Amino acid sequence: MTSVEPRSPATRRAPEPHGRLGRLVSVVGAYVSLMKLRVVELLLVTTLPAMVLAERGLPSLGLVVATLVAGTLAGGSAHAFNQVLERDIDAVMHRTRRRPLARAVVAPYPAFAFASALLAASVAIMLVWVNALAAALTIAANLFYVLVYTMLLKRRTSQNIVWGGVAGCVPTLIGWAAVTGSLDWPPVLLFLVVFFWTPPHYWPLAMRYRDDYARAGVPMLPVVATPRVVALQILLYSWAMVATTFVLWPVAGLGWIFGLASVLAGVWFMAEAHRLYGRARRMPDGAGLTAMRLFHGSITYLTVVFAAVMADVLILG
Repeated sequence: MTSVEPRSPATRRAPEPHGRLGRLVSVVGAYVSLMKLRVVELLLVTTLPAMVLAERGLPSLGLVVATLVAGTLAGGSAHAFNQVLERDIDAVMHRTRRRPLARAVVAPYPAFAFASALLAASVAIMLVWVNALAAALTIAANLFYVLVYTMLLKRRTSQNIVWGGVAGCVPTLIGWAAVTGSLDWPPVLLFLVVFFWTPPHYWPLAMRYRDDYARAGVPMLPVVATPRVVALQILLYSWAMVATTFVLWPVAGLGWIFGLASVLAGVWFMAEAHRLYGRARRMPDGAGLTAMRLFHGSITYLTVVFAAVMADVLILG
């Protein structure tokens, strides 16, 4: 973790709001923003369906609440740790320069303490109200994201997001373990769906903000490879994602609701991935690729697939 902040306008301390209440609201808002709750929402989208699939129905409300609250705290903790460690990168990227640590609204040590407290609270909730396996998986996901992805991979390899994305797959295992206290093939396949989904989700975003990552010295694949190579990699991972989704259908014993939804979503997403690759072949400089369309589409795909898991179980049994 570097202790030197770049001297840029983005790192100047933000003006303090007027009044004690205004300052309190600003500080609370800054700490909450460290958690990146919009990203956490996506993690929870994969946790609850895994719980429903494991239960073959609705788990108890108390278990669901405890698991989702703990998952929210754990995800928020990982993101806060990430922003402490990457505040130098965030300060020079247009997409991230408004984050609290980049603007010096929150200092590194209080942010680190906040992240640590979130993780401790998450693990405590898992141990008391869920089970030890779910708690262990929660710790493993957090440490993997912070130590392996943020500290080891992100600044060193273009495959950073592929392996770093493992942490974002673990909520599928946590959801299953919360209900059963064990693991099985269906949650492993859910894990793999999210694993293969991560590159088609993140690399279009990295293509859009390629100059940002290049300026920060982060070797995201779109920084070190041509748009055609990136689009081909996205296409290959998309095929793997859709194929794994289809394998989940019989292995998890799901019915026609999941089958129909997965086929329709898969055909649509593959058409978008092929379209991006076709544009990348015609436009070697990457101009006009509109890669963000696939980024937003990937969120829709994941939501549809996991919602279909839950709908299939609750409606068809």
